[in-house]
Amino acid sequence: MASRIVVAGKSLLTAEMMAESLSRAEDLAVVTVVSNFQKLVEVVERKDADAALIDPERLHGDCMAAACEIRRVRPLCGVALIVDAPTRTFVDQALGAGVLSIIPRSAGLRRLIDSVRGVASGQVVMDPQLLSAAGRQDGPLSDREADVLRLTASGASVKEMSGELYLSSGTIRNLASGAIKKLGARNRYDAVRIASEQCWI
Repeated sequence: MASRIVVAGKSLLTAEMMAESLSRAEDLAVVTVVSNFQKLVEVVERKDADAALIDPERLHGDCMAAACEIRRVRPLCGVALIVDAPTRTFVDQALGAGVLSIIPRSAGLRRLIDSVRGVASGQVVMDPQLLSAAGRQDGPLSDREADVLRLTASGASVKEMSGELYLSSGTIRNLASGAIKKLGARNRYDAVRIASEQCWI
């Protein structure tokens, strides 16, 4: 019997494209595509979903709250999130909320299908580097400084980092400056290089 999947994303076109791709797998059946948090939780419960695939950057509402609520109303439903550049803080929060998989937006279709299939069967499907980064305290950087450098590496602007981390632009710049000083770097891009080479981000 095929696993029942709910796909959630503010961009209906993107969500429907993901749903169409997942439906091509014989053992996966997308039962609904939704575009808001309230309907997501309601549909997961009503449709007895085995997995919820959430695009948090395009979903109305707090994806962590959504994951917690899904786990509350239907504990057997696994939750997978699709993100651009997951920060250490984000991974910690997601794991704490019971999320079973964080799928990079750069992942291929095969990885997406395999991840959703694993989540639907209750397995944790996560890049080992993300799991090792979760809660990691080694190196001179604070979690927030590491988050800023990780987002810098992804090409995010200060404004985009501010929105992602829920911090002011001034705080983002201060964190970047702190990381630069701690690593003896020339600028934040050099700090990214140093931190990456030392496996601190």
